[in-house]
Amino acid sequence: MAEDTVTTPDSATDSAPPPAAAPATTVRAVRRGNEILATGRRKTAVARVRLQAGKGELTINGRDLEVYFPSIKDRNLVSGALDEVGKRASVKVAIRVDGGGPTGQAGACRLGIARALKAFDAELAEPLRQAGLLTRDGRMKERKKYGLRGARRGTQFSKR
Repeated sequence: MAEDTVTTPDSATDSAPPPAAAPATTVRAVRRGNEILATGRRKTAVARVRLQAGKGELTINGRDLEVYFPSIKDRNLVSGALDEVGKRASVKVAIRVDGGGPTGQAGACRLGIARALKAFDAELAEPLRQAGLLTRDGRMKERKKYGLRGARRGTQFSKR
């Protein structure tokens, strides 16, 4: 007599598929040789930051900070992360930035520098976090909706 095998609900759970792998997190800074590569974004601007030990040079798209950002407000925004942790004179920063306008580009540079500093020295993470320099500003331009003249503005009311 042949013995019949019966599958019970308990034996079916024994061969359950393995749990799915956790989703990969976005890499925001990468160490390559003696330099750190980081990315910062603000509005539609994207800044790619290269940071390494140096004598305090800061270049943006091959130009000096004062030449690229003539506005003092934008210059202070870009160098704010370096001044916050006191690393302005001890690192060399080279930034490639494109997209957006001057304020968006300055904000993208600031976030990129802060992320690179965090990867450069892990002890700087907490002061940068406390100053709000590691938080990405998620505000973007609102899209235009159909039937309106802009994102929210409607057409002018005409009585006749």
